[in-house]
Amino acid sequence: MMHPPASDPFDGILLVDKPAAYTSHDVVAKVRRHFNLRKVGHGGTLDPSATGLLILLLGRATRYSGYFLSSDKTYEGVMRLGVVTDSYDADGEVTGGGDPAGVTREQVEAEMAKFRGDLFQTPPMISAVKVNGVALHKRARRGEEDVERKPRFIHIYEFRITGFQSPEYSFVLRCTKGTYVRSLCHDIGQALGCGAILSSLRRTRSGIYGIEQATPLDRIIAMDRNALLDAVIPLHRLTGLPGGPRPL
Repeated sequence: MMHPPASDPFDGILLVDKPAAYTSHDVVAKVRRHFNLRKVGHGGTLDPSATGLLILLLGRATRYSGYFLSSDKTYEGVMRLGVVTDSYDADGEVTGGGDPAGVTREQVEAEMAKFRGDLFQTPPMISAVKVNGVALHKRARRGEEDVERKPRFIHIYEFRITGFQSPEYSFVLRCTKGTYVRSLCHDIGQALGCGAILSSLRRTRSGIYGIEQATPLDRIIAMDRNALLDAVIPLHRLTGLPGGPRPL
């Protein structure tokens, strides 16, 4: 008779406040090696320059990666007008731009409003999306510019300005999975005629979890295994998992 595998106290999720300069994979590898954990995954990629909520899936929680990946996300960011880069953010090479002095807040708000609701978005060339098994960013480095990219269906629930000091506009964005925030900024800049990039980005929410529940990565790495266990949300406390355990 087959018996289910014994539960591990580390089976669950860990809410991390990711710093800049780390890829999501870097964080996964760092936590896995430091605490000698067998299986660690994540519930939605953040670009290296982005900060904020990264959900790590530990042990048997990795089987629910699809659930966490598909959850809605909320971001706070800054869009800078007047510059264009090949990656659509501050990390890329400058390829153009124009004078944003004549652009008003009302014009920016009007362009942002056009993106609210359902739309199809084409992934940028500087991205990890694979075409015929090769990541787009690798194709871009080879000089391939006309790679056919399949548009993705996304939904923008909320996209609004929260502050501005031209040429920079702070915003909040609430959207479905797979939304490229830097592409939204790029498209707005093109529509305004002066160009725009994503200057900074911070994820503040993923599904039902918020950044206020997360622990900075450096504090996590300073923990011992007992302290880490206190920070893990165990499987039996996770609600809404398809076919998964019920909360106590």
